[in-house]
Amino acid sequence: MIKAQTMKQMRRVHHFIGVFFTPAILLFAFSGALQTFRLQEAKGYGGTPPSWIVWMASVHKDQALPRQKAESPKSEQPPVAQPAARPAVAKNAEHARPSTLPLKIFVTFVSIGLILSSLIGVIIALNNRTTRRTSIVMLIAGAIIPLVLLAI
Repeated sequence: MIKAQTMKQMRRVHHFIGVFFTPAILLFAFSGALQTFRLQEAKGYGGTPPSWIVWMASVHKDQALPRQKAESPKSEQPPVAQPAARPAVAKNAEHARPSTLPLKIFVTFVSIGLILSSLIGVIIALNNRTTRRTSIVMLIAGAIIPLVLLAI
């Protein structure tokens, strides 16, 4: 059995860890939901995706900011290789694969649940007068530190 004082300390540590990581949890849950439907790609978005979606996906997948494509003169561009011809796929083979839509919808609900749970946790954390100031500092640090690390 764990002593009451130890449990109190564990709850306090859990509280501050949760508040610190909430900004990252929110970012990754939301960007993961967007990526489930490939909204960071032109084919998933149905055109050129907004830059904020591309930014979030790049941070999520590559842990880096998106690279800007440098425009070079056409004379310096290497010749583009033609893509290999894709073998014809029988229509029946595509229908044999199960749909991924139900799992994508479930993953989206998981993301929404994680976002809501995190936001409720922050509300609860900030409602506690004895730890409010430290919670605010941890929340701000949890938002700023990853942004600084991205810039390095």
